[in-house]
Amino acid sequence: MKIVDAQIHIWSSGMPSHPHRQITSFSAEEALREMDEGGIDAAVIHPPISWDPNANEQAEAAARRYPKRFCVLGQVPIDRPEGRAQLKGWRNRSGMMGLRYPLLKPEQRTWHIDGTMDWVWDEAERLGLPVATMAGRFLRDFKVIAERHPRLRLIVDHLGLVRDGRDEAAFEHIDDLLALARLPNVAIKATGAPGYSTEAYPYRRLHDGLHRIFDAFGPQRFFWGTDITRMPCSYRQCVTMFTEELPWLSGNDLEWVMGRGVCEWIGWRAGYE
Repeated sequence: MKIVDAQIHIWSSGMPSHPHRQITSFSAEEALREMDEGGIDAAVIHPPISWDPNANEQAEAAARRYPKRFCVLGQVPIDRPEGRAQLKGWRNRSGMMGLRYPLLKPEQRTWHIDGTMDWVWDEAERLGLPVATMAGRFLRDFKVIAERHPRLRLIVDHLGLVRDGRDEAAFEHIDDLLALARLPNVAIKATGAPGYSTEAYPYRRLHDGLHRIFDAFGPQRFFWGTDITRMPCSYRQCVTMFTEELPWLSGNDLEWVMGRGVCEWIGWRAGYE
């Protein structure tokens, strides 16, 4: 079974936001060493432009050097006119499979509803580019966006959980999340799960919520991943939490969750060859 991490960051400058590792660089080669130790075959890089303005270029360089190990969900500037032009030929760039926007900065927190992002949804749908975002704080608005753009493949980051919630409290808005499962163009990244627990491995208070989300979205729209630079456990434990500790996840379903699903969703053939 091939294992593909649906989200990692690499960077070469700046200080990450807490609780990411407080280091000023984390290279592709450092990521690969940890991936190899944990048994990870490939990963989707999400450039952390919020703290490293050059992160897109670094991610592309990594995908160019290691095309079977890395691909990228990158960013173009949403609120500047050059953004639209940059999307032309986006997937001709090294490793670029689509787009990802956290929308966490204060000035960005209304972009999904104030019209700023309207052109992004339109263009991404027209060009066939999947878009991932941290929609956990605006799930109902996200549902409206997904309904308006039925041919746009969307991904909800980090299980759509409450960002500062822990254990059961992290699933406070799970009903709004599960409502998205009825839309075939919406998928879930099951990334960062250990970070939502106050317990030690295997984080059993999260298991019921994970099961409910998996049942709603199914194995082909539920993507394992880590966001490893903010995880409270080893890379290997991030893997075995899903491969060994969830009795309802096995066989072909496990294969889809642990890598095949995200590769199919974003169109990254090299990642699952």
